[in-house]
Amino acid sequence: MSRLMTRPAALAASAALLTGGLLAAATPAATAAAPAKYSQAAAERQLKRAGVTWVSSGGCSNRNNSRCTSFEKINKSTVAGVIDFKKASRCAVTLTAGTERGHASGTYSHWNGYKVDIKLTSCVNSYITHKFRYVGTRGDGAKQYKSSSGNVYAREGSHWDVTYYRGTR
Repeated sequence: MSRLMTRPAALAASAALLTGGLLAAATPAATAAAPAKYSQAAAERQLKRAGVTWVSSGGCSNRNNSRCTSFEKINKSTVAGVIDFKKASRCAVTLTAGTERGHASGTYSHWNGYKVDIKLTSCVNSYITHKFRYVGTRGDGAKQYKSSSGNVYAREGSHWDVTYYRGTR
């Protein structure tokens, strides 16, 4: 290695040699800026303005209560995705879960603002299964469909578990 290389460049060159000349790409989550988030009130305003409704088995919005439906710290791109889905499908869209506790963990989780649950209706079911590409069954048996923007809709027992990987706004 050249003595004129900066320390970071020398480290990168060493890493490239160790990996057979191929630099491993960092994961999107590790390199991407943190997504912009909404407060509960701001998310509710956006959803209500678009005609999206929500229900809560506990009649509440406390993020730390699994019986509530919370939008606190939901990604702005997730809200935009829900609104875009409603507009494109022309279906009534009712959310049954947001960012509250009680869901599986992980980078692209409810808690981290990437997921919502959408109530099953014949309109929603038909739109997803006819307009999106079937991509297989998840480990828990949920059939998955992928939109052209890369979002994944998984048919769980009583709802669609939707992961919004990308924003459309």
